[in-house]
Amino acid sequence: MRPIPKKLVALVGSVAAASLLSIVPKFEGTVLTAGRDPVGIVTACMGDTKDVKLGQRFTPQECEQRLEYRLADTSQGVDRCTPLAPMTWYQRVAFVDFAYNAGITAYCGSTMAKKVRANDYAGACAELSRWTYAGDRQLPGLVKRRAVDRAMCEGKTQ
Repeated sequence: MRPIPKKLVALVGSVAAASLLSIVPKFEGTVLTAGRDPVGIVTACMGDTKDVKLGQRFTPQECEQRLEYRLADTSQGVDRCTPLAPMTWYQRVAFVDFAYNAGITAYCGSTMAKKVRANDYAGACAELSRWTYAGDRQLPGLVKRRAVDRAMCEGKTQ
């Protein structure tokens, strides 16, 4: 097992970092040549859309580094939108995974984030189940991912 990057650990804790580095690749897979995702967004590595050009190639090591950097960046974005929220590590994993997948803007503007800011974690976790659509269609992969995120958020799987 490779060491967990210190910046990510500092932001989310070691258990949450290990969980994120396990969950995200499980759902995103690894694509070494950038292509379009099911809704047409240019994506590479493990769901990375930032500074990615169609046809761009990556090594597995570059993909791992990009994932670690993007997860740290996403975690900071979650903190900006829901400052000082007293989350458990597993709630944090669920919200960071959601924000990594849907985008920090989607997280910040969501009812889910509003409920986190109001300390309504049961309501915030339930909101995850609503985010199963992309490009105006429900995607089976998102249904599965949100079910895992919600179970994680509710402390049912860790």
